[in-house]
Amino acid sequence: MREEAKLTPFEQWLEQRGFAPLSEVTVNGCGEHAVILAAREGRSDVLAYLIRERGVDLGVCDAYGNNALWAACFAESAECVALLLQAGIDIDYQNPSGSTALIYAASAGKHAIVAQLLAAGANWRLTTADDFSALDLAANRQCLQILRDLSRGVRAD
Repeated sequence: MREEAKLTPFEQWLEQRGFAPLSEVTVNGCGEHAVILAAREGRSDVLAYLIRERGVDLGVCDAYGNNALWAACFAESAECVALLLQAGIDIDYQNPSGSTALIYAASAGKHAIVAQLLAAGANWRLTTADDFSALDLAANRQCLQILRDLSRGVRAD
């Protein structure tokens, strides 16, 4: 392995988080996927590197069944969300409980992310295994208003 001083910033990021920076392996000893961790940290630079240079699998999930888009929503990183959507991640992926990134973002009160996902075409009608939609679970007034307007056919321009 090369000295840390000779590693690129992206390789250093990988190494610091337990990944083999010069390997194609993108899962660390804790079972974390690099693409999910980069998204969860809001590291759009690392995420772009992983997508463009490493060709990471966007279909991987964490131990809870959530994908990198969910992690980017957790970080409230519009840049990471945009990168993942441009790379072709499934915007309507449902985790084992049926929750989508949109449902999560609405339930966490992340209204800017809710608006971004809806603008990108997220299906606001999907429901969890318990039959709750993003509108049902909206955690704050902003999320509720965005989703209500959409359900009533009002454009949010």
